[in-house]
Amino acid sequence: MHALRYAVGTDPGLRREANEDSVYFSDRLFAVADGMGGHAYGEVASSIAIAVLADLDPEADDPLGELNGAAREIAIRLTDLAEENFDMRGMGTTLTALWWDGERFAVGHIGDSRCYLVRDGELTQVTRDHTMVQALVDDGRMSAEQAGEHPGRSMLMRALQAGSAHDPDLFHQDAAEGDRYLICSDGLSDVVAPAEIAELLTASADGDETVRMLIEAANARGGPDNITCVVVDVVPAGNASWLPKWLRR
Repeated sequence: MHALRYAVGTDPGLRREANEDSVYFSDRLFAVADGMGGHAYGEVASSIAIAVLADLDPEADDPLGELNGAAREIAIRLTDLAEENFDMRGMGTTLTALWWDGERFAVGHIGDSRCYLVRDGELTQVTRDHTMVQALVDDGRMSAEQAGEHPGRSMLMRALQAGSAHDPDLFHQDAAEGDRYLICSDGLSDVVAPAEIAELLTASADGDETVRMLIEAANARGGPDNITCVVVDVVPAGNASWLPKWLRR
């Protein structure tokens, strides 16, 4: 049987007055929502997403179904608000969520926030960005390196947005003892390369220290956007001091 340790941090960055990221965490459910829309409406949108997640039943038998229903409810609430206030019509939010059932995660994802996994010291990206440049990469029309430098890399093709259909990716992620997961907004992944994210995720067993280092790395590169990080470690139940081999010093 496995248990989880987790750490959470969020920062406005160096160029934004407001933080339009929202974050949710509990013993089973972890999520990052990155709002968009300007005039603080991005903060409204991401806050609505997190409020809907907070109302979910953590003991539900069908986490993927619950996450799909949550995405639908978020889209409905955003549309209702936009119909009442014309200025809110462009607002929306990304959402990346992990729901733990004791042995594996249910993943719900839409937008360009990301979930990464470190297993045996190797970093992989669990989620796929719903962006125009990622679609070009998938079609073989652009390299991943070019996508990372493209000025339009944050142009979303799918998000939870007023007036649009919800369409999240929903899948299960098998978990193993020693796994370390990172959910982050693009304020981290747009400016810190995967190789450095991997280095920071494997530098310390302390989740709080890891979150702090990730945020500092994004701000060291100008901090152009809000930065939110959730680090989740899969550990043996009842052994709070346990460390995976790749983190032991």
